[in-house]
Formats: sequence, structure tokens, C-alpha cells
Amino acid sequence: MLENINSLYAAFKAKDARFDGRFFVGISSTGIYCRPICKARQPKQENCTFFKTAAEAEQAGYRPCLLCRPELAPGTSIADATANLVHRAARMLEESCGSGQNIEAIAARLGCTDRHLRRAFTTEYNVSPVKYLQTCRLLLAKNLLTDTDLSVLNVAMAAGFGSLRRFNDVFKKYYNLAPTALRKKRADAKKTGGDITLALGYRPPYDWDKILNFLAGRAITGTEVVKNGEYLRTVYLQSTDGKELYGWVRVGHKPEKNALRVTVSERLLPVLPQVLARIKHLFDLYCDPDAVYETLQVMNKLQPGLCVLGTQVPGCFNALEMSVRAVLGQQITVKAASTLAARLVQAYGIPVQTGIDGLTHIFPTPEIILDMGAAITDKLGVLGVTSARSQTIYQLAQALAAGEIDFGLCHSPEEEMKKLLAIRGIGGWTAQYIAMRAMEWPDAFLETDAGVKKALLGYTAKELLALAEAWRPWRSYATFNLWNSL
Repeated sequence: MLENINSLYAAFKAKDARFDGRFFVGISSTGIYCRPICKARQPKQENCTFFKTAAEAEQAGYRPCLLCRPELAPGTSIADATANLVHRAARMLEESCGSGQNIEAIAARLGCTDRHLRRAFTTEYNVSPVKYLQTCRLLLAKNLLTDTDLSVLNVAMAAGFGSLRRFNDVFKKYYNLAPTALRKKRADAKKTGGDITLALGYRPPYDWDKILNFLAGRAITGTEVVKNGEYLRTVYLQSTDGKELYGWVRVGHKPEKNALRVTVSERLLPVLPQVLARIKHLFDLYCDPDAVYETLQVMNKLQPGLCVLGTQVPGCFNALEMSVRAVLGQQITVKAASTLAARLVQAYGIPVQTGIDGLTHIFPTPEIILDMGAAITDKLGVLGVTSARSQTIYQLAQALAAGEIDFGLCHSPEEEMKKLLAIRGIGGWTAQYIAMRAMEWPDAFLETDAGVKKALLGYTAKELLALAEAWRPWRSYATFNLWNSL
């Protein structure tokens, strides 16, 4: 429970979107909890209790507001936290809410004991990891019940509940409402022909055009398409029982709601939490723009308008795809790298039927690349890829398949970058770029990058690195500000 009541109530009263997701308000007179932006009648301050997380509010006995919908609140940036470890664990729990991943596995991935993680988690969030996971599942289920026409059984399974009976019991216990009753209250849920359409919130401002243009310029033909103001791509994931699932996603912008509109093909329902987590990462929906700007506005002393409030760092959906694309882009133009990647997809990608023009293939899996064996230099050489880069791509696939490098929410991106640098053909620029986009590392900096040098003419790489010390821990955002200024 948060205690600076006067300032929090002032933010709640102002309906300030900058605080959305940073705290929640429990209202004793109604028994519900709200986002700071809720447009319902303002309660008296003495009836308000402030919580850091939705899970904490629910543990205190409050139910989510049906008007402001806490399940749509944006998440917390990794670098915001005093307890970095805990925030990474929270993100992993959110991603795995539909799977069987337990706290022991998450702790092992983060390089600590499960006892330490449980203790740190409870200290930081005032709830146990189990309670936090349960809230993630409940809020995902509420989102699906509200915005889709999925059956209650499918909602229960997608949200990670083992049975319909357990889902009904837990939902009724915590929300004092049967799932079917909530559906009746939201009779306006859109029919989507089996596909799932949800909203994912962000903290404004959000420069949708910049992030979409960046992705458009690097889109791999066959795998990604940017058209009509939307981003579309093919998806391949494995369910917890090892089943291979293929599908697609479409992402558009809802600026009036401070949210992205995400449509997921029906066949990806068993891995929906993973898909949504990857979309949040790709579009940097955890970013707190005010926190970033507070540090980086010093850049404007170098050049007016160099740092812009609302700059995001595009992440990635598929770590191997992005890493291979980075290797292919070494010392050549963005367009030329996209051409090579498209040839690779056409030759060795997995053909899929999506019904969407331009989405025809899944990017080659690590197994497909490894199956090439010693012949990889010849096979990729025909496509125009040099033998050195072919070998680098092979080693990347090896590292990913063997789990030798954590390309996700790793405990220490610096350590993972050292492992990347041990791969022949990967230098400082590539390692930093992969960390920035695949590992969600907000403090990567590409001092040797041509675009960075062009944006700040007259500085050597060494001088740029020294200059960037003042931009920590947001040097990744500083890099994108520099690129966007060109």
C-alpha cells in the first residue's frame, strides 16, 4: 500500500494519464479498484486506498472497475524499478500466465533461489508471486470476456486456469461476479469471426508513426507487412505441451484510448499470453516516457529538439529473426539487409496460409538453420550472404537452441552481451543492438553507429561514449532520439 496519499489523490483527481499503471485506487464505498484515469464520479479522499499493483488491490479485497478496466493499464518499465530482479520476474509471470512455468523456473533463469525471489517479490509488491500470477490470469480473462466473443471455456483455458470449474470459482470469489454475468453486462463485445481482438494500453505520448516507420523500413517480405497504418506478421510458437502453432497478428493504433488494437488469429489462442507479451515488447508498451525524458532532455542542450518526449525503442517479436537481421545488416544498407532476409525466408522459411496478402512464411527456426550443417555457407552463399556471416548465423542458432544465451528478459544483459561477443562475426555494435531490441536493455549505446555519428557531427566514438554517460540508464532511447533527428 502506498502512503503519499495527498499527491496520489491529486493525480487521481486530475485523471493524469502519465500515472496510469503506476498505481491503483481502492474505493472503500464501492469495493472496486480503479486506474488513475477512471472517469467515474470522484470518490472522497478518505474512501481511497492506493496500491502499487492490481494484485495488491485484489488481495485487499477490491474488484476491478468495469469502466476504466484495470486490465488495460500499461505495465512498468524494467529500469524504473529499485528491484530490477522483481520487475523482470513480474514480466515473466505475465508472459507465462497461460502456461505451467513456475516460480522455481523463473528464479533459475534470473540466477537466484526461489526463496530469495519470493521474499524480494513480496517486499516490492506486497503480494506473493502466486497471488500476482493469479491476478494476471484473472485480468486477462476479464479482458477476453469483455472484448471478445470467445466461449467461457476458451477464456478459462487461454488465461491459464486448469478447468472451467476452477475458473468460475476463482472469478466469482474475487470479483463477486460469474464470468457469464460479466459477458451479459458487456453485450457490445464485437464478433470477430473467431479471431481475438484486444486493446493494450500505453502511457502517452506515444509516437506511433515513428515506431511504425522504423518497422516498415526493416520489414522482412513474407514475414512482415506494414500497410494502412497497421503492422502485421506471421507467428510461430510452441504450446506448453509441445504443439507447434502457426498464425498471425495485426496491430493498429487507438490514440483516443491510449492503446494499441491487437488482433490475434484464432489458432494462437493456446499461446495468447506469450503473443501479447511479445507485442508489448515489440512496441515498447512498458515505457514511461516522462521518466525517460526527465533524464534525456539534457540532450537538447547539444541541439534543440534532439530529445523528444514520447520516443519509444522498438523491441522484437522473434529474437533469432531480429538477431539474424542485425548480422545481415552489418556494413550494408537497411534496404540491402532486408533483401537478404527476404531471400532467406523465401528459401528456408516455413510456408503458411494466413489469408493475408504478403504474409506467406514463418522465419526459419533455429532447427532449420542447424540442419544446414557444414553446407550453410554454400546454401546461404547462393542467396548473397557471405561465408563469414553464414557461420555467424549458424552460431547464433546454436546458442539459441542450446539456451547458452538468454535473448529475453535476462538477469544481466551485460553478461549476455559478452557471450554474443564471443561469437565470431559479432562486434560491439551488433551485441549492443541485439541487447537493445531483443533483451529490452534500455541502456545500450551504439557509439560507432553511422547514424549516431551523423546526428552529432564532430564527435569521435570515444567522445560520444563519454557524452552518453549523462544519458544513463536510457541510452537506448537516446540512440533512437538521435536516429529520429536525421
